[in-house]
Amino acid sequence: MGAALGWGTLAASSLVIGALLALVRPWPDQVVGLILGFGAGALISAVSFELAQEGARVGGGGWLALGLATGALTYYTLDGVVGRMGSGDSGAGTSLALGAFLDGVPEQAVLGIGLAAGDGVSVGLLAAIFVSNLPEAIGSASAMSASGRSDRDIVRLWSAVAAICILAAIGGFALADAVSGDFKAAINGFAAGALIVMLVDSMIPDATQKSGRKTGLVTTLGFAVAAALSAVS
Repeated sequence: MGAALGWGTLAASSLVIGALLALVRPWPDQVVGLILGFGAGALISAVSFELAQEGARVGGGGWLALGLATGALTYYTLDGVVGRMGSGDSGAGTSLALGAFLDGVPEQAVLGIGLAAGDGVSVGLLAAIFVSNLPEAIGSASAMSASGRSDRDIVRLWSAVAAICILAAIGGFALADAVSGDFKAAINGFAAGALIVMLVDSMIPDATQKSGRKTGLVTTLGFAVAAALSAVS
């Protein structure tokens, strides 16, 4: 349990670090866009190698597909609610926060399950979570700050998201023996589905709008770095 708490805290800490970095000083739009693009590449790698591929390995393809559909529909529905509540920078920032929450919880649960199963820490998954959390938090906090939200509210939001993600790692560790391989596949699929919709609808468009054609290059770089780290595990 202590290992799940420690590794879960390390992975989730980048959410708070990213938010604090965004509030230290104003970040130029182009820089935020490049950071978001790099994070998008890391997340694409996580979807490919740490979530979808691993889900197919531990459980049935049907359960993985069910998780994908459920995660995608959940993000799509909740993001629509967020979109009706806010617009502009605030809406974009909240969408990224929602994405971090919906993919962070199952990702951390997978981390905890792996620890309980004796598989150790997946370096690729841990790195992908940490590396991708930073730009998500920086981009979201920057957008929220630009829309007029107070620094205290922003830090409180990201601290709450990080705390819930840590609890998910502990929960995954505690429930590891009680869940089947198919359920683990569904959890992986849920995270992957939420991520894919968030990437296409929010993160990549926002990055491209801010940094233009350079986005594709840094996205590829982010994918390469995360993929290389994944190969270490």
